[in-house]
Amino acid sequence: MYNTIVGNLGYAYILCFTLLSACASVPSNVNQICEIFTEEPDWFDETYAVEKKWGVPISVQMAIVRQESGFQDQARPPRKKLLGFIPTFRPSSAYGYAQAIDGTWEKYQKQTGNQRADRDDFADAVDFIGWYVQESHVRLNIPKTDARRQYLAYHEGQGGYARGSHRQKKWLLAVAKKVARQAEQYRRQLQPCRAAFEDRSGWWWPF
Repeated sequence: MYNTIVGNLGYAYILCFTLLSACASVPSNVNQICEIFTEEPDWFDETYAVEKKWGVPISVQMAIVRQESGFQDQARPPRKKLLGFIPTFRPSSAYGYAQAIDGTWEKYQKQTGNQRADRDDFADAVDFIGWYVQESHVRLNIPKTDARRQYLAYHEGQGGYARGSHRQKKWLLAVAKKVARQAEQYRRQLQPCRAAFEDRSGWWWPF
């Protein structure tokens, strides 16, 4: 009996640990980019690599991630509710840090050759954002530094943006302005601490 109890407790402990570690933790202060990177130094390395690869500022990447998922690795859109309280289906297949939908993620994997990319992996998610912002720059002539317009194209899709689908959505226009303000705030905050992070991680990136 004792061995059975101990075995069950051990199994329960492992199960609880697995469940708790399945989701990455959200940084304690998402309003301060230097504190975010202090807690998650790999995130600086990964956004820095995207900036070098795709030319998308770190501040723009981070502002989009914050808006889309709140830095939650397994974020999904909330389920629709029947009669106001019965959970039903989700409105889209958006998932992960970047809230990329299935079809667009598959296109990213095919075009970049990154077939093993996961939406709940931060490095893959920000690389996806870099790729998408680059696509919007080429197709729609939106500067990569223009967080407001880039976010509108990100949310609506490049075709939707080209058709002007965002123009009648006052709530979305307000959100896009919020993303732009967040990107600018992150940009200013990063200036005094960026060099220290680059010095720490510079040997990773030979370009």
